[in-house]
Amino acid sequence: MSELPPDLLCLRTVVTYLRGELGRAQRALNTAEEREALAAQRQPLPEPPACLVERSIGAGRLPVRVHAGDCWDARNRCTALSTDEARRTLAEGVPACPHCRPDVALGVLE
Repeated sequence: MSELPPDLLCLRTVVTYLRGELGRAQRALNTAEEREALAAQRQPLPEPPACLVERSIGAGRLPVRVHAGDCWDARNRCTALSTDEARRTLAEGVPACPHCRPDVALGVLE
């Protein structure tokens, strides 16, 4: 380690500086520990459903499009479908999402 200054004023300055740095390091450590504790408490996200069906806004809430479970274009009017239900829905003529193409993934092509 390097030599410390011999005079009192410089030593006090060094100690004041080091106390500030120690405080910053302690706050950073506390923040990291809190972040780790929160991450340990978090539950893993559930797996997305295999497929989704998007329903219309109207009173009938008819199916308007079938999506893959992780499609970025799925709206909040979607409900989960099993793969068999999705195949059946596609076979009934409900169109597949042009972005995620669940018809290709399920082997149901027009």
